[in-house]
Amino acid sequence: MVEASGFSDFEKQAMKDRALELRREQENKRSKKNPEADVLEAIAEMPSESAYLAAKIHALVYQIVPEVKCKTWYGMPAYLNSDGKVVVFFQDGVKYQSRYCTLGFQDAAQLDDGAFWPTGYALTDWNDAIEQQITQLIKKAFAVK
Repeated sequence: MVEASGFSDFEKQAMKDRALELRREQENKRSKKNPEADVLEAIAEMPSESAYLAAKIHALVYQIVPEVKCKTWYGMPAYLNSDGKVVVFFQDGVKYQSRYCTLGFQDAAQLDDGAFWPTGYALTDWNDAIEQQITQLIKKAFAVK
């Protein structure tokens, strides 16, 4: 439902979530808390099917790019390059009122392929073939050989 302010209830909640994340980031800096704890907490709060996929992505990203940093981004797991820019992120389908989870890539990802390439992928299951495809995308996104 869109309110007089122009923002739906869903959009307002996303803005509140982001404000909370920014406060947590500041608290983490002061307390030296590892932001990965926030990511793992966000994954644990997801419905089981989404949490399973998010945990698989989390483990795979760290396997491919062991030095990667992560944080929550709009309440979801996100993985950063060495410049601190979001490269890849996961979105829970339930939270975002979608029929599928999304594996997404920001402009810091090195996925360029001519003048046209995808930056988001629907994700509903996990198997060896999907893991291999995601592995290749993450390697390319982070420019890992």
